[in-house]
Amino acid sequence: MSIEDKNLIDLISVDKQGILVLTISDHLKWDDKNEHLLLLQEKINIYLDFIENGQLDESYPDKADKKIMIQIVFKYQPNKTAEDFLEKAGETVKGIGYGFNFYQLNQ
Repeated sequence: MSIEDKNLIDLISVDKQGILVLTISDHLKWDDKNEHLLLLQEKINIYLDFIENGQLDESYPDKADKKIMIQIVFKYQPNKTAEDFLEKAGETVKGIGYGFNFYQLNQ
């Protein structure tokens, strides 16, 4: 499962604080083209749709009362354009009531 699997949630877990974390796994390298960003934007939108249309509660009814966070795990460090996008995406996701974070795996 990865950013390229558009219709799948890559990973769902509950963190130590009891927050339900929906993780996007991003293994793609960054370049000057915006194709990677488009994939990432689409995947974030799919996750939001999964939450907003009730599929999350339907699939995990015992987790319905949990706070929710979308998390992105990158294999490669995002470039400046991606960092700008992630900042705006984070503001949007947080603005509708969900947590948002991202980090790069240690190599």
